[in-house]
Amino acid sequence: MFSGIVESAAIVTRLEKDKDNLHITLKCEFTNELKIDQSVAHNGVCLTVVNIEGEEYTVTAIKETLDKSNLGLLNIGSKVNIERSMKIDGRLDGHIVQGHVDQTAVCQSVVENNGSWYYTFRYEIDEVQKRKGYTTVEKGSVTVNGVSLTVCDSKDNEFSVAIIPYTYEHTNFHKIEKGTVVNLEFDIIGKYLCKLMNIA
Repeated sequence: MFSGIVESAAIVTRLEKDKDNLHITLKCEFTNELKIDQSVAHNGVCLTVVNIEGEEYTVTAIKETLDKSNLGLLNIGSKVNIERSMKIDGRLDGHIVQGHVDQTAVCQSVVENNGSWYYTFRYEIDEVQKRKGYTTVEKGSVTVNGVSLTVCDSKDNEFSVAIIPYTYEHTNFHKIEKGTVVNLEFDIIGKYLCKLMNIA
């Protein structure tokens, strides 16, 4: 379980393909605090640490993860938003994030506005997905590349978010431009509510 409050932006140092799997090696400021089998969110995708060597650690993404996320688009030197799992005794500063990416979206525009930035994203959706809660609502929560954000200007298959300078500088949002593919995780509470409404 995660909160969507990104701790750091790790740098991809090595990519190895093994059949349908992708082994991703990264370097981050707290590698020495990680341990094998630990869950870490990478651009919002929960992955397990499988190897640690010095300042680098490795995680593995399987085919389904690669199909539903932007991890298959990573290159050497790419910046990846990372967050360790939430401590049970900590404050929930963002919202409940599972690390199970639902799908990708494409950035439509980036607009600077007196020190903050507005990003608009568009995603594919059908009526079945919408009934399952794969959608946004005005002032609701959404996770973009692992970052917990508040939705503004919510539409059927498009929404915007406002990014403050701290988030812009300390995550990979400063690398996102028109055409960039990002990971989305819709709010789990909304999914449960949709499920209950469709059962009733």
